[in-house]
Amino acid sequence: MRVGVLTGGGDCPGLNAVIRGIVRKGVQEYGYEFTGFRDGWRGPLEGDTVPLDIPTVRGILPRGGTILGSSRTNPLKAADGIRRIKENLASSEVEALIVIGGEDTLGVAAQLSDVHGVPCVGVPKTIDNDLSATDYTFGFDTAVGIATEAIDRLHTTAESHMRVLVCEVMGRHAGWIALHSGLAGGANVILIPEQRFDIDQVCAWVTSRFKASYAPIVVIAEGAMPKDGEVILKDGTLDSFGHVRLSGVGEWLAKEIEKRTGKEARTTVLGHVQRGGTPSAFDRWLATRFGLHAIEAVRDGDFGKMVALRGTDVVRVPIAEAIAELKTVQPELYEEVGVFFG
Repeated sequence: MRVGVLTGGGDCPGLNAVIRGIVRKGVQEYGYEFTGFRDGWRGPLEGDTVPLDIPTVRGILPRGGTILGSSRTNPLKAADGIRRIKENLASSEVEALIVIGGEDTLGVAAQLSDVHGVPCVGVPKTIDNDLSATDYTFGFDTAVGIATEAIDRLHTTAESHMRVLVCEVMGRHAGWIALHSGLAGGANVILIPEQRFDIDQVCAWVTSRFKASYAPIVVIAEGAMPKDGEVILKDGTLDSFGHVRLSGVGEWLAKEIEKRTGKEARTTVLGHVQRGGTPSAFDRWLATRFGLHAIEAVRDGDFGKMVALRGTDVVRVPIAEAIAELKTVQPELYEEVGVFFG
């Protein structure tokens, strides 16, 4: 049997660990052969392939990014996209496809599997941790660790200059990175997309912090919105899946804080730094397990499913169910950390 593998969407620490797990178990235990598709869905759409075998995946466990490349290509918007994918899979003699990605990448896999009969197995990947069918996605732990280290460093310069430092983190429409890194990094204000914020309240927290002779750190998710406004963007362009490119709210917030409080404020946008570099130990562990269980699903012919973490167990859930709704921060969880604001 020949199995195809692709990594789609934004790059993410742990992608290579998944590929390694798939290939090692698939070759050693099942005798499968593997074909890698380059740059996400562009690979099967254009027939761009690379061979995958054990020597290819040797040494890639600690590497960030993906040896297969990635992209936000949406084949459902390409002319004859489904037909081209099916023809290229057939010409490559690929009998099953393991799709490693987030909401958009897996959405295409669900369409191909459930509607068009292409045998697909999904693996959840996103630093945003916003897929509801799994407790954690790999890449999230690494992103939180990077953001926490950045916040730790921001504390020292904030206190040296007694200024407000606003740290904008990723997460799109889910506040998991902001919540986890903000709490771990000792932020004085954490703002997330799930809870619209009151700029006057933010300024009151900032002022309160200065009265205690400390310089405040504000962590804000890129999708956070003021109570009386909309998403604040620097760039309103859309990607191929129709998503706006988020970023800009941190800079806007710093200007508002400075204008309203008279205190100097600066912004740090972590951006793609959160995606890069070597994966954490947890992400290597989780990604490897996902790879091992994904190839087991292929062996069992259990297609249209995504592997997911539930507690400490890896289970299988329908891909369509996994992408049906975003996993967002519950109000009561956000309220827990409010004791540290101000």
